[in-house]
Amino acid sequence: MPSTTLYLVRHGEQSPEGAGLSAAGRAQATSLGRRLTGTRFDAVHHSCLPRAVQTTQIVTPFLPGVPVHECDLVKDRTPVPDSYPARYRDFFAAVPEDERDPGPAVLREAVEHLGAVGERDRTDLVVTHNFVIGWFVRHVLDAPDWRWLGLNQANCGVTIVRWETSRPAALICFNDVGHL
Repeated sequence: MPSTTLYLVRHGEQSPEGAGLSAAGRAQATSLGRRLTGTRFDAVHHSCLPRAVQTTQIVTPFLPGVPVHECDLVKDRTPVPDSYPARYRDFFAAVPEDERDPGPAVLREAVEHLGAVGERDRTDLVVTHNFVIGWFVRHVLDAPDWRWLGLNQANCGVTIVRWETSRPAALICFNDVGHL
């Protein structure tokens, strides 16, 4: 039975200026690259934002020959569910319009696209952002749409999720930081 496995990784620590990675973020990405050496990936997908691009640029030399591409589906965004507990009203109201994913339509599409199971096993690396990873984990656990809140990922932490054709999606590991 074929499966799709995603290694979901939050980018390295951002520089205080927000222009990319800090020195610590570059060191985290290097440690991550070493951790992933020998893992057979079919593709690397990354967000277009500088911190994800730079993390990917540091990691991919440890993964020779793996195709790399930018993926708008995993850009940093805040999933804003149609309904949520009243205690989160202020949080969601403060999310800037250009960061909102109402419904969350784009992140549902990301799960559907990246989590699709094909005719053969596939393992991909996804370099993305905290809220995106939280959404994937929420989906795999079949939790309410608002429940991605509080699923915080460390910079360059590794979360692994898997889909198989005849089983429910599985959370293999969450926020592994043993390499850091």
